[in-house]
Amino acid sequence: MALTGTILVLRALGLGDLLTGVPALRGLRAAYPDDHLVLAAPEPLRPLVELIDAVDELLPTPGLGSLRWRGGAPRVAVNLHGRGPQSIRDLAAVGAQTLLTHRHPDFPEFPGPRWPDELHEVRRWCRLLAYAHIAADPRALALPAPNMAAAESNVVVIHPGAASAARRWPTAHFATVARALGAQGHRVVITGSADEVPLATALARDAGLSPSVVYAGRTDLAELAAIVADAALVVCGDTGVGHLATAFGTPSVLLFGPTPPQAWGPPADAGNHIALWAGAAGDPHADRPDPGLLSITPEQVLSAATELVGQGVRHG
Repeated sequence: MALTGTILVLRALGLGDLLTGVPALRGLRAAYPDDHLVLAAPEPLRPLVELIDAVDELLPTPGLGSLRWRGGAPRVAVNLHGRGPQSIRDLAAVGAQTLLTHRHPDFPEFPGPRWPDELHEVRRWCRLLAYAHIAADPRALALPAPNMAAAESNVVVIHPGAASAARRWPTAHFATVARALGAQGHRVVITGSADEVPLATALARDAGLSPSVVYAGRTDLAELAAIVADAALVVCGDTGVGHLATAFGTPSVLLFGPTPPQAWGPPADAGNHIALWAGAAGDPHADRPDPGLLSITPEQVLSAATELVGQGVRHG
């Protein structure tokens, strides 16, 4: 019998980052079926980490420089966080027998593939594993729904927020789409973080919707995931909620800009997701909505949304 050990994986990032790393985590699980796989990621992501069949343990790690490893030397440490150097430095300190990472000039002792700017985020990490002769299926994104009842079922979820201003489509545009979908007979609910309550409240007001449909600030991650998993449709920008829709097979209309869907979008052949993209990349850290994102019209979004809810596409 082969000796067992620990596989330590660093991906101390956000929700979308976690979900795009699932195929690589499953590849590692298949390659080391008897080892204990520990994922170093932020504690708030625990409800989603617990849905990933590849992970045995979450090591709460809020970001770079905060990895606190107390065990013995892992058999393998895997850098699914970034290109380095700090992520490599954090993992080098744990003394793993093998460190799998993209190569970086500051650490010539750790060979690895070059960092591929042009690849989709999912395929980037599958390619890293392939360097170590570990197979990973980039299509293996699906997760089971949370084991809890959703506060709302068969609704249209509109999630207007995004981590950066560059990725936030105007609230007035979302309100136009929400009003039209409501007029078609769909129940529309609005999600968001506690910081996004004013944004969600303004959207509901402008769309003529009751304040009761605003779930921003009222759900934890597990509750949000349950709503998305049981929704008829999700409409949002390039956010973690979009990746939740992909993971649960919930139809979605996703508004991309300034980053193209070829880098962070759903699988290109997924018929239950429509990614809208103006075709012009921009600065993802800008302090105002990207011009390409602004060129997407409410009419385009509504047309895509109507197409998906009209088809009744679910969990495909």
